[in-house]
Order: sequence, then C-alpha cells, then structure tokens
Amino acid sequence: MVPERSARILLVDDEQSIQELLAYPLRRDGYEVVEATDGREALERFDEQPFDLVVLDVMLPRIDGFEVCRRLRSRSSVPIIMLTARSEEIDKVVGLELGADDYITKPFSLREFSSRVRATLRRAELGRATVGEGEEPPLVAGELRIDFLKRTARVRGADAPLTYVEFELLSTLAHSPGRVFTRDMLLSRLWGDSAYRDQRTIDVHIRHLREKLELDPRDPEYLLTVRGVGYRFRDTDE
Repeated sequence: MVPERSARILLVDDEQSIQELLAYPLRRDGYEVVEATDGREALERFDEQPFDLVVLDVMLPRIDGFEVCRRLRSRSSVPIIMLTARSEEIDKVVGLELGADDYITKPFSLREFSSRVRATLRRAELGRATVGEGEEPPLVAGELRIDFLKRTARVRGADAPLTYVEFELLSTLAHSPGRVFTRDMLLSRLWGDSAYRDQRTIDVHIRHLREKLELDPRDPEYLLTVRGVGYRFRDTDE
C-alpha cells in the first residue's frame, strides 16, 4: 500500500545484503530510501536533506550507531529505529537512553520490520498533523506546562527537550490524569500495537521523562508508578 505522503527514510547498515533486503520492500511500499554504509556517511546524508525516519544499525564502521544516534538526537527529533544483532538487553537500553524511538533485534522478519516502520511513520505524521489544529488548551500541573498542539513542555520555566516518543508518552498519560495505563496499553498507544516489543521499553522512556521533568526523579511528582500495573499522570486533585 502506497502511503499518502511519500516519506524519506535514511537506511544505515554496513552489510550490503541487509541494505538490499530492507530497501526493496520500503521502495515497493512507496517510500524514498537513501542508503548509508557507515556512521560518518549517515551523518553526512542526514545533513544534506530532511528525513522522516532513520533506520540505524548499531554495529557500523568509522562511527558506531550509538554515537550516530546521540549526534542526531542532539539536533533533531526525527524518529529513529535501531537495528542490533546483539542479544544483550543492555544494548537495547543504551539505544533507548540515547534517544532511539524503537529497536529491532536481528534476525527479524520483513513483516515485523515493515510493521515497525509503518507504525513509527504513522505516529509521527499524526503528531505533525495536530500542530496548529483545534483549540485544545495547554495543561498546567504544578510547574509543568504541556502544550499539546505545539508539542512542547516547559517545567520550572525552562523548555524540556523531549524526543518524539517521550512527548507521545507524556501526552498519553497527561490527557487522562489519574488513569492507570499498563505497559501493554502504552506500547499500543505509541506504536499501534505491542507486538514484538519488550515492555521494558516503556520503563526506559519513563525514566528519561522523569530525568527531564521531575525535580527528583526518584520521588516523582508528575509521572507516578503503580506497582505491578504500570504508570499514571498525577491527578489534578492531588
């Protein structure tokens, strides 16, 4: 199915066989694909034109995927899906900590890959479409101000630099103060489904949000844990 908006995807992997395997179905589905085979080339391609999504392998020559992710995230909120052949959980966590929106562990099916790409692009497009539309007022809770239309958050008078996924997670929780969301519910809200995804992905993003929004992340005021269940945003009556 060809998307209404032809998205441009930066595909970064040093294995030619993987490049060919992933680029073909993306182009078949109507996406524009720009390829890069090492970290330095990926950064150069990214500087040349805008992208809607970056698919980034961890193990890259010259500059590894973790460093590329860190540099991209320091100047852009573009969605990033990381590919890793490693099975260690720490590698997935490191990628998420650096600002990746999602990760896929090799080997993976093309169906899984296509599902992740479509879901990520769909969520990003929905996020852009809300900017400047409607009359939804900002939410103010204590010293936190969330502007859903502009997709910005300010806390204690300073802008909080949130990634795409971090804002989506915050927005989902803040739209329903006091409501408890399970990890599966949040995975489905953010990516369209919870298939193929580790629930700990949510925990990592919550930790990142707390570090950016909470005065004391260990004693959060806004993003509260409901043990054994999930998370909730503080009720306005609390």
